[in-house]
Amino acid sequence: MLSRRVVITGVGVVSPIGNNVSDFNNSLKNGVNGINDITLFDKEKSSIKIAAEVKNLDFNSFIDKKELNKMDRFTQFAVIASDQAVESSNLNSYKSLDKERVGVIIGSGIGGISTLTEQHIRLQKSPKRVSPFFIPSLISDIAAGHVSIKYGFKGPNYGLVSACATGTHAIGDAYRMIQYGDSDVIITGGTEASVHPLAIAGFANMRALSKNPNYNDACRPFDLNRDGFVLGEGSGVIVLEEYEHALKRNANILCEIVGYAATGDAFHLTSPAPNGEGAARSMQLALNDAKISCNSIDYINAHGTSTPYNDKFETAAIRSTFKKYADTISISSTKSMTGHLLGAAGAVEAISCILSIKNGYVPPTINYQTPDPDCNLNYTPNKLVYKDIVYAMSNTFGFGGHNSTIIFKKK
Repeated sequence: MLSRRVVITGVGVVSPIGNNVSDFNNSLKNGVNGINDITLFDKEKSSIKIAAEVKNLDFNSFIDKKELNKMDRFTQFAVIASDQAVESSNLNSYKSLDKERVGVIIGSGIGGISTLTEQHIRLQKSPKRVSPFFIPSLISDIAAGHVSIKYGFKGPNYGLVSACATGTHAIGDAYRMIQYGDSDVIITGGTEASVHPLAIAGFANMRALSKNPNYNDACRPFDLNRDGFVLGEGSGVIVLEEYEHALKRNANILCEIVGYAATGDAFHLTSPAPNGEGAARSMQLALNDAKISCNSIDYINAHGTSTPYNDKFETAAIRSTFKKYADTISISSTKSMTGHLLGAAGAVEAISCILSIKNGYVPPTINYQTPDPDCNLNYTPNKLVYKDIVYAMSNTFGFGGHNSTIIFKKK
């Protein structure tokens, strides 16, 4: 039943370090910092002054103005990233494409928070001033809906929500659907646009965000002096395709997905389970699904949020899972460059893994200065390492005790 192989044939990204795959790849290799002063709103009253914003993106060049006005920023990101992914896959040039066998699964952790607050202001003046597009702009599933409608893809079409694990869960669902034979192709990933005063205030008041005002080194995963994550925004979308279907249309296969797993901590709403127990199970189950041993993994793109607990417990989970091989694995947190993209994080970091496999390098963990005795693995500090990567693993964990792991293999 699970014999169908699943490959990646297209990628698209909008991020704080690049609004297309080429720029994103170059930024990863060069350790570019995408964090800067907040410009999306007046930060005077905010205790947090920095974020990782998407920059220099002309939305009107990609989306018709009439359609643009119906979309929240998170949907706009997803549509642009999806356009890139579909174009790079050459999917629409395949004349025999059965669009009833092509699905869209794109998730968002928060959805249209800007739309919510804007329409609430209108509500205070009069209920009649609330836009009829309010609900279709707000809901998290709507990004998938827009992409499905734009391309006429009539397979499974939905969004999902699992906080910061959303992007990986979306890819995992798509992977399973193709394995099971429910679809031949699925456009999948995550998107988020929560650099917004309400989101910033909420995360700041729960002490999740870094209080470091210096955007040059505020996000420092696994460093002794880390003090919280830096909020980011963007979207990552990939085209998953059944292997034989990809061969039939002579698609450019970038790599293959060979393992996936999801677990729950059942411990705390916002804190990871002690010693990363749930994360360790997620990694081990993904290894089991891939039918490979722990010493096969060449690179781990860590969840690596730059929060005290996550980085400590993810390190413990990696040690628990990989045992004596843990010290031989190259690890990095690309959040050090992109900030934390919440529901888009897993998808953008999946693309990082794909590019690492394709181009033979491990992206750095920038801003790493002072080792932490509790975080004592090889985090690829500050500078990339060129390396042949056959198997790459990506971890994402989310509030609510959500853990997800996906494994990619070189074609």
